[in-house]
Amino acid sequence: MSAFLEDVDRRVATTLTPERRAWLTRPRTLLIGFLLVHLIYFLALLPTIVVGGALGDLPLYRTWAEEGLNSQIWPGLTLPWVYPIGALAPITLAALGGPGLYLVFWFLMTMALNAGAIAALTDFGRRSSGYAAAWWWMLLCFVLSPVALLRLEGITAPLVIIALVLLARQPVIAAVLLTVATWIKVWPVAVLLAIVAVSRHRMSVIATAVVVSAGVVAGVWALDGLGYLTGFITMQSDRALQLEAPVSTPWVWLAALGSPGSFVYQNFAIATREVAGPGAAAAASAMTPLMILAISGVVALILLAKRRNADSAHLLLLGALALSSALVVFNKVGSPQYMLWIAPIIAVGVATDWQRWRIPAYLMLAIGVLTTLIFPVFYLPLIDGDPAALIVLTVRNAMLIVMLGWSVQRLWMLASGRATEPAVVAARVARSAVR
Repeated sequence: MSAFLEDVDRRVATTLTPERRAWLTRPRTLLIGFLLVHLIYFLALLPTIVVGGALGDLPLYRTWAEEGLNSQIWPGLTLPWVYPIGALAPITLAALGGPGLYLVFWFLMTMALNAGAIAALTDFGRRSSGYAAAWWWMLLCFVLSPVALLRLEGITAPLVIIALVLLARQPVIAAVLLTVATWIKVWPVAVLLAIVAVSRHRMSVIATAVVVSAGVVAGVWALDGLGYLTGFITMQSDRALQLEAPVSTPWVWLAALGSPGSFVYQNFAIATREVAGPGAAAAASAMTPLMILAISGVVALILLAKRRNADSAHLLLLGALALSSALVVFNKVGSPQYMLWIAPIIAVGVATDWQRWRIPAYLMLAIGVLTTLIFPVFYLPLIDGDPAALIVLTVRNAMLIVMLGWSVQRLWMLASGRATEPAVVAARVARSAVR
């Protein structure tokens, strides 16, 4: 793997001459690239925009918003909902221009947040080390555009990037952003957990998260929706194995091979495809306990590495990557947007140190390409058991396990004192000099 990546880096270095590197690290070039990418997005969406339509999950979001605004039937307030209550904010905000402009407003929200993420990574063009991360993030979003543009992760992922960049200087603002993101989609809690385990700002982050969450709960109580506040937890816990989840892969193959009792079916209640077969129900029941065990193990490694004086900034990102990867790998629900649970952490890692983060950076790009091939390109063939689509899904899911394995292995090295972290090396050199 190392030799392969070194060869890739050499080829990239050969292609990116000093002149080209200088051109790519100009604020004007980055701005042009950002606008060009989003212009391509807009042109791709234009036929749907012209007829007042919506794509991806947006038709469902729009329906929820219209029912709330017109009939006061609010998911999460007047009936159970699969999302945390904070998701109502962007879903409703996009509806303020009317149903015909829902896609336009959603696009503008994601564009504005992506602009904020790029600005944070590069410190508004002043941090040269952030340009590689900014270009990487734009490329990854382009590869994952069917979900980066059209699902709630397109809102939360840029918020996580901004929060991670701001953490050292503005921990309260970072905590507000992460807590808000968590109340929109649960996954940013992995980043909060890593911060609590590692950061010297943990008390500020915890206090801020508690205050923001208390405000959310108070608002829901005032709107008489407290009974549905935790509905997103119970609704997820009752779900079966979803088609694309890593754990579902064996049963997808069994269904494709015509194994008795194994099949793919439509869950109409939540509009998703799930798999059934011998042992599938037991596997679905076991995934939540396994996820808790995996997260507990990762946290233990983070705390051990912290005791060995590992570089706290690197450890925080590495821990967040391991935790977010565990949320994906040990999840019985597997959707393409889950790749955006992992990518924001890698983007910030790339901004801090390309050499340290090049393996997950390359791996995430490959995962992104395969994910878009799975959905929407090969999704219908996958449901029908097409072998080529099944191979793509299997390779993608194996890569997710590799991502988790890479981050856990790096944490283990730090926890066991086997890694040559700069801070550790400097401390050893200082001690030697004293002796």
